[in-house]
Amino acid sequence: MHEIKAVIAEDDFRVADIHEKFLKKFKEIDVVGKALNGNETLKLLKENAIDLLLLDVYMPDMLGSDLLSMIRERFPKVSIIMITAATDKIFIEKALSYGVESYLIKPVNRERFDEVILEYIKKYSLLSSEQEVNQQYVDLLFGKNVIENVGKGGFPKGIDEITLGKVKKVLLNKNQGLSAEEVGKEIGASRITARRYLEYLSSNNEAKAEVVYGIVGRPERKYYPM
Repeated sequence: MHEIKAVIAEDDFRVADIHEKFLKKFKEIDVVGKALNGNETLKLLKENAIDLLLLDVYMPDMLGSDLLSMIRERFPKVSIIMITAATDKIFIEKALSYGVESYLIKPVNRERFDEVILEYIKKYSLLSSEQEVNQQYVDLLFGKNVIENVGKGGFPKGIDEITLGKVKKVLLNKNQGLSAEEVGKEIGASRITARRYLEYLSSNNEAKAEVVYGIVGRPERKYYPM
């Protein structure tokens, strides 16, 4: 997964510094700039290939909510998380209509902040992966909350830590491309079960998936250790 480039748009530099410290917990994210107003925000978005924007509503030169239409028109791929003291439903409805990822109300609870960022990272990782698009994949992207799909030990439901360890060991010991069927035989599980674990590893960049064409030309998905 490529490093996520983030910008913080917040007119209070002290709050911006706090949010930057929060983000530093996540090695996947690099804060490339902080903006104190709307114009600075647009400038940073123009000068950098930004993936994630933390946006306040109350800016000195324009409302952050009014920035949404400009951002969507000029930078449609930027993901936006609103962080604001604004609790007016008009702002919330506008955020929803422009596809804002999440809406955090100040003062921000650190635990909730971490949950929202982790949710975004998981979605970003899924979109960046070569994982096959199926219903589970789509549900993770469009479900209410990726975190809700997490089971015991922090793993998604249907992923067992012990079995996951076995799959990792097989990939590392073989050190070559293996199909889901081959991995399944090694761990004593079905091809479908093995594939679920392999796709999970692929989505977390712990394995690499490639389509390989056999002698008769039939494509087969092979998994390699990272």
